[in-house]
Amino acid sequence: MKYSVRKGTGRSAYLQLYDQLRQDMASGLLPPGSRLPSKRLMAAELGISLVTVEHAYALLADEGYVETRPRSGTYVCFGAPSFSGPVRPRAALGDMRAALTEPMEDFPFSVLARCMRRVLTDYDRRILIKSPNCGCPELRQAIAGYLARSRGLAVDPEQIIIGSGAEYLYGLVVQLLGRDRVFALEDPSYEKIRRVYEANGARCLMLRLGEDGILSSELEACSAGALHVTPFHSYPSGITATAAKRHEYAAWAQARGSVIIEDDYDSEFASLSRQAEPIFSIAPQRVIYVNSFSKILAPSMRTGFMVLPEGLLAEYRRKLDFYSCTVPVYDQYVLADFIDGGHLERYINRRRRQLRQQRRDPERGT
Repeated sequence: MKYSVRKGTGRSAYLQLYDQLRQDMASGLLPPGSRLPSKRLMAAELGISLVTVEHAYALLADEGYVETRPRSGTYVCFGAPSFSGPVRPRAALGDMRAALTEPMEDFPFSVLARCMRRVLTDYDRRILIKSPNCGCPELRQAIAGYLARSRGLAVDPEQIIIGSGAEYLYGLVVQLLGRDRVFALEDPSYEKIRRVYEANGARCLMLRLGEDGILSSELEACSAGALHVTPFHSYPSGITATAAKRHEYAAWAQARGSVIIEDDYDSEFASLSRQAEPIFSIAPQRVIYVNSFSKILAPSMRTGFMVLPEGLLAEYRRKLDFYSCTVPVYDQYVLADFIDGGHLERYINRRRRQLRQQRRDPERGT
């Protein structure tokens, strides 16, 4: 068996196995329909626990690389023909507004309060100094570390731009890429995305969704210069793009020289075991990665960020570096302290455990 798990690499055994299997599926060495070795055989061959193999296989299933067939085994589904039928919206814009105003009963407010007090004490009058235009180095460094731990993304803090929520950042994206560029969006998609782009002078093209993401026929016929997608829990359809579809998006952008705006607003809870693979990790030079802490933590935290491809940094500095950062410096320091203290990841892990429990016992979640 070609797979191996080594100690002392700093990477968990199940993630090492996951990485190797995922690479073989993406490269075609494990084509659609291939049956993976049984979990017991894999564990015995590699000298690891059955639980470790189960964890790796479950993560591959979460991301759409494999499917488990009862009493048959685990089979590769990455690269298989996708569903091509239409999708009906499953929620209305008002539903999202309501969800964003619900009280965060399980939010660790006492922890946040301690971070606030610590920032006031440690930073003192530095909280009165204006933030650098792209955001405070402390927060950009904290976000870079979080992305490395949670997404496996190796990004330089200089690639990170801080802004007051995703909607503000969408406007910067239009100004960066140019108003003459056509922006393709998912249909259906969150209404504000289209409205923000059009308010900034861009023309939008709507691409119909299928069961696993944008229909391949729509994508192939599209010659837009930018594609805005929400790969995980797209709103309002609730669709999560399969691994094959995410690779299809990346290949489309690379072939046409287009840019993908990856809206990652809800991916922390799209997979209840581990963060799924973002498109940015597949094509880092063609993807602008956007996320916001409003959904992860609380609606009042109007702090978002985008990660620019290295190739767009010079263009951003030339066109947009004059903009002042729209997030108060005190808020940035508090959020950086909250992330660096491990509180963000502990909160996300607790929420995932609660969601897993609700999935196993729906009545307890009501």
